[in-house]
Amino acid sequence: MKLILLIHGANLNMLGKRDQSHYGTLTLKELEAHVANVGKTHGFKVKAFQSNFEGGIIDFLQKNASKASGIIINPGAYTHYSYAIHDALLDTGLPAIEVHLSNVTEREDWRAKSVIAPACVAVFAGEKEKSYEKAVNELAKLSSPSTKHETLNPKQNPNQKS
Repeated sequence: MKLILLIHGANLNMLGKRDQSHYGTLTLKELEAHVANVGKTHGFKVKAFQSNFEGGIIDFLQKNASKASGIIINPGAYTHYSYAIHDALLDTGLPAIEVHLSNVTEREDWRAKSVIAPACVAVFAGEKEKSYEKAVNELAKLSSPSTKHETLNPKQNPNQKS
């Protein structure tokens, strides 16, 4: 069975308690279970990890990448400044997809720029858990040898393909 690494960054352990208009009502455990169920329909196993520490995310990637076939990452605030996570994603050689529950491009100006997106093959944001569903579906397409994949331009609307 193929493995997806599902990574959540800072403060995402507080899902269910955070501003539900931005993040929805699911807790982190509920979101992880939802992603695992979607993954199962494509023959994926999902290994979930959350850390409020940048180094913890990098350690997780370095330890687990050799067993995985793709990565889904919601870096949280690390989206905007963690070149270390960007580099760690590239170092895996795996297709990575950045996801966000909220539409970060329609919030504060500082949230609009991602330093993680250039290390990813796609970005899905603004659709709560559906952003994650799209990421799993995209990894399923990528793992199919007969499917040609188009990547997203991180500078465009993250929900529209180029």
